[in-house]
Amino acid sequence: MRKVDPERQLAKRRQIMEAAGDCFARRGFHATTTAEICAAAGMSPGNLFHYFDSKSAIVEAIVDEERSDTAAYFAALEEAPDSFEALLDFLDVVMAFAADKSYARLALEIAAEAMRNPAIGARTAASDAETRAAIATLLRAAMARGQADAGLDPAQAASWVAALIDGVFSRLAMDACFDPQREAPMLRLVVSRFLKPGSAE
Repeated sequence: MRKVDPERQLAKRRQIMEAAGDCFARRGFHATTTAEICAAAGMSPGNLFHYFDSKSAIVEAIVDEERSDTAAYFAALEEAPDSFEALLDFLDVVMAFAADKSYARLALEIAAEAMRNPAIGARTAASDAETRAAIATLLRAAMARGQADAGLDPAQAASWVAALIDGVFSRLAMDACFDPQREAPMLRLVVSRFLKPGSAE
């Protein structure tokens, strides 16, 4: 019996996820066929179904990978000397991703599917909860250092920061002229005025 190579399996899964993500971003989740994903990934249907049993399973894996990457990003910020600046830097990263049209379209496709598919919805909700918790942790550290308004509720403030992030992607869907890279400094300014000490006075 041939031994399973975990690294090769992981590489194949990622190959499928990237190919499917490109297809979903370009054609939409429901319009994309398994045959199109196979063609984009350069493999047979049998090979694809060895790794994923459905299109939904591919989306679930994409969400899981994004969730893992986001958790690793925030874990690296635990020792940041300026927690508030670290939050603003995170917003810059978000805007850079939003500027990638393929990424933004895929994010919107996944958000739409999360409203219809309970399994995907559960994963996106868990990912969102973890991101909001990580933002709240940054805010607590910033408050402790006098970098953010200590009179705010960190969890509630984090939810509003998350809502602003969601709004960036919604704006992209509605406004073809919206340029995330051009608007990134304004987002930093809005969040700074919202969260800095004395900004509500």
